[in-house]
Amino acid sequence: MFQYDFMQHAFIAGTLVALMWGVIGVFIMARNLSFIAHTFSHIGFAGAAFAVFAGIDPLGGLLLFTILSALGVGQLGVKKFRRDASVSVILSFFLGLGILFLSLSNKQSNFTSTILFGSVVGIDLQDVWQIVGLTVFVMAVLAAGYRWLKFDSFDQVGAEAAGLPIRWISIGFLLLMSIAVSVVQIVGALLVFALMTVPAAAARYFTQSVIGMIVISSILAVLGVWFGLVMSYYTSAPVSFFITTFEAAMYMLGLAFQKNICLDTAR
Repeated sequence: MFQYDFMQHAFIAGTLVALMWGVIGVFIMARNLSFIAHTFSHIGFAGAAFAVFAGIDPLGGLLLFTILSALGVGQLGVKKFRRDASVSVILSFFLGLGILFLSLSNKQSNFTSTILFGSVVGIDLQDVWQIVGLTVFVMAVLAAGYRWLKFDSFDQVGAEAAGLPIRWISIGFLLLMSIAVSVVQIVGALLVFALMTVPAAAARYFTQSVIGMIVISSILAVLGVWFGLVMSYYTSAPVSFFITTFEAAMYMLGLAFQKNICLDTAR
């Protein structure tokens, strides 16, 4: 398996993005932004499709659409955006827009499948370097702003009382989310949000420590990507199917673990 360059590229890129998604996912769940991550993934799909239609790098289209949407949500306000009944219309519109761009691009159907659901053969050396750059950037910003982000994510009232720039932290985190969503070559545009939310959701059942959640979430995300890549290589089925199956199983395991802890405490 590892004698092929595309598998080496897929494992390197997959490990990096899984680590990034595992870390940022903890804060996404703490800030109740899973729905916005889902929204960004739809918008990212439209951006990638536009890039294909325009003949530019798909990553450029992804970044353009997701960053602009992050700025829009930041200006509107996260709470208002979640309450707005037009969100479903926005999601449907961008999904339809993406399909339109793909239909006009004259690309083969397998390229469409790659954008939507990911592919282990779709990662080349250039993609690896792009992913390395984006991952390092996101992780560096998260590390630099960790204290403020942790405070605001897990104790927003206290952070506001302490005088932290809540609005700018929120907008900055949305921008980081938009960049993280743009790296979809492994999982695909429509399912990237699964790796940004499910491992972090499962990690909350195993520990109450923020650092512990980050470590467990990252481990689950990486193991899920490795499992998906190996199974996809041997079965030729979409990698996203195996990743989401693994992460769902880990979430159910976390539920069972939490239930047993509660029963032991009650006794």
